[in-house]
Amino acid sequence: MTKAEIVEQIYEQVGFSKKESAELVEKVFQTIKETLARGEKVKISGFGNFVVRPKNARKGRNPQTGQEIVLEARRVLTFKPSLVLKNILNDGPVVEEEQRRTPDF
Repeated sequence: MTKAEIVEQIYEQVGFSKKESAELVEKVFQTIKETLARGEKVKISGFGNFVVRPKNARKGRNPQTGQEIVLEARRVLTFKPSLVLKNILNDGPVVEEEQRRTPDF
């Protein structure tokens, strides 16, 4: 799914104009990018967590020449899907996020 398709879905399902839908989607993505750039976690209930993690410098190898190279330290983005999303993807029972957290006494 592309950003344009997301805008189209919001336009059709919510009733905003296409311009308002595009602005909304752009603002949401911009907020997520800025939050991740600051090194903060983004948690979307029922969907998952985006986390920026540090990756240490390490030795690597150029696959074409076999020459050893040093891969610089960097930050990588990881995504961990929520249990709700995992169940949807695997045809499991749909468990609402709030139901999962509530202890059963």
